[in-house]
Amino acid sequence: MAGMLRVAAVQFEHRADDKRYNLRRVEHFAEEAAAAGAHLVACPEMCLLGYWQLRRYSADRLRELAEPTDGPLVTAVRELAVRHRVGVGAGFLEDDGGRLFNSYALCLPDGTVRVHRKLHAFEHEAISSGEGYTVFDTPWGVRMAILICWDNNLVENVRACALQGASVLIAPHQTGGTSSRSPHSMRPIPLRLWENRREDPAAIEDEFRGPNGRGWLMRWLPARAHDNGMFVVFSNGVGRDDDEVRTGNAMLLDPYGRILAETWAADDAMVVADLDLDLIPLSTGRRWLAGRRPELYEILTRRFGTERDPRTARFATEPVTLTPSDRPTS
Repeated sequence: MAGMLRVAAVQFEHRADDKRYNLRRVEHFAEEAAAAGAHLVACPEMCLLGYWQLRRYSADRLRELAEPTDGPLVTAVRELAVRHRVGVGAGFLEDDGGRLFNSYALCLPDGTVRVHRKLHAFEHEAISSGEGYTVFDTPWGVRMAILICWDNNLVENVRACALQGASVLIAPHQTGGTSSRSPHSMRPIPLRLWENRREDPAAIEDEFRGPNGRGWLMRWLPARAHDNGMFVVFSNGVGRDDDEVRTGNAMLLDPYGRILAETWAADDAMVVADLDLDLIPLSTGRRWLAGRRPELYEILTRRFGTERDPRTARFATEPVTLTPSDRPTS
């Protein structure tokens, strides 16, 4: 593995349930990425359908909206990838014939499609969590992985992908501006600021760059790249997502956690950067990985009393405390 890989990360405001419009936005960015000479372009989580409105729907409505991996949406994205000779990633609601998943399809220019199912799905009781990591080789000679939104917040998931040889992590999200009881986490962004963004762009830009957007991301996203010696391709929704405002901040990070390209535009946007794959072997995180002592880490596979279903964990309001009874005895 050596050389440069040009990658694009996208943010765009989807329209709830409007597959045709959302697909056109993906097509627009696929064309723009190809024109920029990118090998791959990543669009946000669930961007082909919309995201936060799904929690309000019945299970039957979700099944009406969901599609299999060989359905019209993913097929159309695959055709874009082949036609423009660029990898194209986009999120969708998957129906595997019995279960529903928050899934992400990365369609490669050779016609191959890699699908990741979100491991920690909390959006709706009818949406199941995936059961495995998605790590794979690509036509560019670099091994990649996909983790969706909250998957990336759990440090074990990113480390597991690195240990399976992934050097580039595709990280699609719908985040920023959401509510949390934690006193130093995100807070919602008033919808009026987004709706008034043309008249007062500074106000919404301040929010996107502040603690409810970029400031929150900077607490953990560079660490995922640095500690595992991986490039991270962060794609996110922007603008109104049902009753919340997503903060965009699409960016690309190198294996030292440095930002190669980013945007805080209050608009649909794409950023592009060249990933110097030669940085990976000597990166700090890779050298740290070489010093691991796996015999010490059995504790990571034990269950603790605080662990919950992703749905109840995501929306929990009570404090999480590890008491002595939760801790394994030696």
